[in-house]
Order: sequence, then structure tokens, then C-alpha cells
Amino acid sequence: MADIKIQDLFDLKETLAAELFQGIQYPWEALPRIHDFILKLGESLNPELYEKRGEDIWVAKNARIASTACLNGPLIVDEEAEIRHCAFVRGNAIVGRGAVVGNSTELKNVILFNKVQVPHYNYVGDSILGFKAHMGAGSITSNVKSDKTLVAVKGEGVSIETGLKKMGAMLGDRAEIGCNSVLNPGTVIGRDSSVYPTSCVRGVIPAGHIFKDAGHVIPRE
Repeated sequence: MADIKIQDLFDLKETLAAELFQGIQYPWEALPRIHDFILKLGESLNPELYEKRGEDIWVAKNARIASTACLNGPLIVDEEAEIRHCAFVRGNAIVGRGAVVGNSTELKNVILFNKVQVPHYNYVGDSILGFKAHMGAGSITSNVKSDKTLVAVKGEGVSIETGLKKMGAMLGDRAEIGCNSVLNPGTVIGRDSSVYPTSCVRGVIPAGHIFKDAGHVIPRE
């Protein structure tokens, strides 16, 4: 199955979490490692650039954090990131350099690469969003199947068992998700691919494609 390995989806130079992906093949394998990785990385951050706020929360001094945002650790907020009014970070999150976490957006067990935007009413759980990935207003990752069975990644007649009960979406660099779309558990969106607004997406969308609906996934011209 193409376009689902770490090197197919992400530029690891665009995240503080590059070491998190060492020794693994598929990005979802990193999800159970996020908690411990943040605790280790946080203690190594330069105190001239980052300050510790409460237990297990490290925030870059030039990041902009709204007073109404709720931050729970373990959490790292990188330089020039912005966390806006009433955002809710439940913990186990790295917010990349220059990333935007918007009003009423909720994060849980996630890696946001640099310059990711989740700016309006998004839920992002058990997911990894690559460099400059963008989720339109109201779009969400669904991270648990309705029957509570383990998540599989499916595409091109192949099914890969993740061994995870909770897995949202893996968004490749520069992926664009339209407003009010739902990314079902185990969704992988390739680099430079787009999803139309109000879509319900599952499985693998190859790099450089446009998802119009389940029957119409076309190459980007």
C-alpha cells in the first residue's frame, strides 16, 4: 500500500518530534509513545527559549496563548505557535512551530508539525498532522470505531491492523481538509491531497489527490 509510511507522509525536519519516529515504519506506531516522549523532550528544552508552566507543560516564550485556553500536560508548545480563545488541550500534545490551535478546538494525544492549522471548532485526537496541514472549520478526526474494535488502515485491497483501539487520522504534509468533514478511524491522507467540505472519509487517500466523495477520488492536476 503506497503513501502510508512515515517517509511518504512527513518531512521530519518540520517537527520537534523527529526522534519519536525512529525505529518505526508507520506513523500510527508513534501514538502510544507520545506521552513518555514529551516528558523526556521537555526536560531537555532550552530554558532561555521555553518556560515550564505547571506540571509537564513547556511553552515557548514567544508563543501566544489566550488566557481562556485550557492547557493540560504533557504538552509542548513550540516557538511562534498560537493557541486561541477557549482551546482545550487535554494532554499528550506537541504543537509545532508557527501552528495555530483555534477557538474551541480540542487536542488529545497528537503531534502537530510546524505551521499546522486547526483554527476553528476542530477535534483532533490520536492523530498526527504533517507540515502545513490544514483542517477547515468544524472538521474532526473520529478516533474510536462505533463497535469499539481495533482500528485497521484499509486501502487498495489491503488491510493493516494497527493494534490500536484509538486512532484518528494521519495527515501528510500540506493536506487540506474541507469544512465540517469527518475523518473516520484509520484514515490516512497523503501529501498535497485535499478533501471536499462535508465529506465522510475512511481509508487511504493517495498523495496528490482530491477526495470529492467515496466514488470520486481524482488526481490533482
